[in-house]
Amino acid sequence: MDIDSYWEYGDPAASEARFRAALAQARGDERLELLTQVARTYSLRRDFAQAHRLLDQVEPELAAAGPAPRVRYLLERGRTFNSAGDKDRAKPLFVEAWQIASASGLDGLAVDAAHMVPIVVGGAEGAQWTRRGVELARRSSDAKARAMLPALLNNHAWNLHDEGRYEEALPVFREAETAWLATGRQPQGRIARWSVARCLRSLGRHEEALQVQRALEQEWAASGGADGYVFEELAELLEATGKPEAAKPYFRRAADELGKDDWFVKNEPARLARLRERGGS
Repeated sequence: MDIDSYWEYGDPAASEARFRAALAQARGDERLELLTQVARTYSLRRDFAQAHRLLDQVEPELAAAGPAPRVRYLLERGRTFNSAGDKDRAKPLFVEAWQIASASGLDGLAVDAAHMVPIVVGGAEGAQWTRRGVELARRSSDAKARAMLPALLNNHAWNLHDEGRYEEALPVFREAETAWLATGRQPQGRIARWSVARCLRSLGRHEEALQVQRALEQEWAASGGADGYVFEELAELLEATGKPEAAKPYFRRAADELGKDDWFVKNEPARLARLRERGGS
């Protein structure tokens, strides 16, 4: 049974219905794995108490179970704690999940664990875990591990970029772009291309970056949409290439679009203020 195929992450209730239908025929380890995923549907709906209750039902049966149910239990218990804001309790669960999964050849679940640790620790330690996940996913033939590679590559590239290692980051951004485009998924493919161009700007390769961002602007316009981050980059690139008047309307459009984003408003107030100031609004 491909348990992950039952997931529709944007609709946890529908996912729960699929898992519960499968439970009717499931036995042994498969049943325990399914129950951990039902718990995750409650965690995604922020019903953490119910998620923990379901995981409490699974826990006593793990002593007689194989490694897969144990790893899934640890991942979902950790995710529930993390989503509720308790990162300290989540970390050791993710680390233990990695240890069991990697020792048992469960590459997909091991990569999942390596992906989760940086979410709760960040910094240099988190970057090390991301590299570990990338290395395993690159050499694995496991479908779940391979499916997680684009996101891990993106995170790894940004870690390098944030350390100022732009020359090293660029090929990883390009690898992530290729991996995302191969999936055909949007907006991830566009975001990956944007990230390549952002790294090119850090390298001072402004004309190359401009070409990518112009193309992205046209793609968004053709689809009837707009992206504030693309406008921001166009503004920064135009200003960097000595075109402040051409940059000004893009600063303004970036401020307008990103000002609608609650996360950006809350977490990037100085950046938003600069966009507004540079755009004359």
